[in-house]
Amino acid sequence: MSLLVVGLSHRSAPVSVLERASLTAESQAKLLQDTLASEPAVEAAVLATCNRIELYADVDKFHAGVAELSTLLAQHSGVGLEELTPYLYVHYEDRAVHHLLSVACGLDSMVVGEGQILGQIKDALALGQELHTAGRLLNDLFQQALRVGKRAHSETGIDRAGQSLVTFGLEQLAVGSGVSVGEWAAGKRALVIGAGSMSSLAAATLVRTGVAEVVVANRTQARAERLAEILGEAGGVARAVPMDDVARELTRVDVVVSCTGATGLVLTAENVASALGITADHAAAAASAVARGAGAPAGCPVAADPAGADGAPGAGQGSGAVVPAARQGADAGSMEQHGAWADNGTAVARPRTRERADVPGGAPVRLALLDLAMPRDIDAGVHRLDGVRLVDIESLAEASADAPMAADVDQVRTIVSDEVAAFGAAQRAAQITPTVVALRSMAADVVTNEVARLEGRLPGLDDKQRAEITQTVRRVVDKLLHAPTVRVKQLASEPGGAGYADALRELFDLDPQTVAAVSRADLNDTPDGGNRGRA
Repeated sequence: MSLLVVGLSHRSAPVSVLERASLTAESQAKLLQDTLASEPAVEAAVLATCNRIELYADVDKFHAGVAELSTLLAQHSGVGLEELTPYLYVHYEDRAVHHLLSVACGLDSMVVGEGQILGQIKDALALGQELHTAGRLLNDLFQQALRVGKRAHSETGIDRAGQSLVTFGLEQLAVGSGVSVGEWAAGKRALVIGAGSMSSLAAATLVRTGVAEVVVANRTQARAERLAEILGEAGGVARAVPMDDVARELTRVDVVVSCTGATGLVLTAENVASALGITADHAAAAASAVARGAGAPAGCPVAADPAGADGAPGAGQGSGAVVPAARQGADAGSMEQHGAWADNGTAVARPRTRERADVPGGAPVRLALLDLAMPRDIDAGVHRLDGVRLVDIESLAEASADAPMAADVDQVRTIVSDEVAAFGAAQRAAQITPTVVALRSMAADVVTNEVARLEGRLPGLDDKQRAEITQTVRRVVDKLLHAPTVRVKQLASEPGGAGYADALRELFDLDPQTVAAVSRADLNDTPDGGNRGRA
């Protein structure tokens, strides 16, 4: 079997596609179940965040696996396969391992070094375990990714290479003010819409940067009140309001951060224009300009609210990079039947153009908006209103792309490369274990049969003599098998060592069904005693 990942991210697809391709918790579960029911896959896990959707599977056929996983992604994401295909990337075998470990370390994030993806990987593994779709391979892989991600953050300064997306977004809002974020935020009133994890992080960051007051609005009032209470305990000035009060609060605040699980807009251009006393005609013109394509859609954060404005599951975290097809562990020829994935050996990514989210005409900023939701909470047309500044995912992506890469990134890349090699060696060694176990089982059967024959020929043996003879024969067999079995495990762990298991089965004429039975027993022997994936 072989590891395969098919996915798309904010690096390979425009926000408009990612928005529509986002998966709910229910659709993630159905996607995993359908993947496991498909012929090529025996294990499956899905990493679905606001900036990334990746389907991992253990498959027995590459071409069939790519076709099936792509079709399933299209079916469950709600985006047609023909439209989705140009934005998909494919990773296979070691490249798939390398990709997930890079994601876990924050190397593939929108803001390099962002660590919140670790929580999303943990959730993806938990879902696969809960639904019994993650078998030994994916359990090992995702556990390794979590360990390597933690190692990267503890052993290097990768955290210094990037920043919290909330902090990064606030810095972008403050661009042009000529002062630091702390000076820019001092004395301002802020409105946070949503009370989930990302909104809570945003609210805490605002308090830390020195805003005068944080107002929390959430569809579930109790959640808003709890967040306001926590902020107060942390030394901030905060209060909670119902969602119905958002329009009134817009007239009082200077900064708005929104991250909910809503499926529609939370703030329209008309809402913002009304709060600022801008004419309806102006707001309508801004919305019309966006509808004509003059503005780009907003986006989402590294980790969107899992609880959203109403406590409903939201999106997640993630980002990625467009990877040439030639580097996916498959040559260009093997991708011919999926030709839309490759264009002269390079994954196709649609160019994304947008106007900078600056305040029109250089007008003073009256209201700064940071949209951290997927789908977007804030109408992209608001950045065309006088005195309004909007920062969204694309403006953040553009800004972070220009950031200098820290030397720590190279150190993390070395860690990832080493860990990929170690994971591959461990997996190759594990693949030969059932064959070795079957060989020793066959040898034990030979010893048992020969001892039984000896007893028939020498019926006068007492128990002590019989036990001594049996033990001697077993020692001889064990010594004969020790060196070759140890050596074959060593050889199998090296690149290209997969053939040693076949050679061992051929040399000792082992029954393939016996080896398969050992493999099934090994797969079912999970820490919690439950079956993980199909054997």
